Amino acid sequence: MGNRYAAEDVIRRLLTEARTWAFVGLSANPGRTAYDQAGLLKGRGRRIIPVHPAAETVLGEPGYATLAEIPDKVDVVAIYRRSEHAGEVVDQAIAIGAGAVWLPLGVIDEAAAQRALDAGLDVVMDRCPGVEWALRVA
Repeated sequence: MGNRYAAEDVIRRLLTEARTWAFVGLSANPGRTAYDQAGLLKGRGRRIIPVHPAAETVLGEPGYATLAEIPDKVDVVAIYRRSEHAGEVVDQAIAIGAGAVWLPLGVIDEAAAQRALDAGLDVVMDRCPGVEWALRVA
């Protein structure tokens, strides 16, 4: 995989310019990585949208059961699901016209990443937004 899905310019642009991040798999459980990462980005002025089957409110933001239910434009879909489910979420991100997908550490699906690229989305895979923020933006 190398750095194919960790391009410096893409990571920097998404962290500094993308304003609306949909977090698929985000629940109200503060012990989960998605919760920490969503909180970090919200604390840095980004709008976060929880996407979880329970559609619960998380970090003060109303949740949606699916990406398709979000009424607003989504800049980045952060996929906090196991790798075997990532492809389905990538396809949904393409369907809603998201600008990018971000697959965090350990979430890897090369075929889905290629589909996203082919559809014109930016892709970051196997990277942590918090770590990347500290390296580039802080």
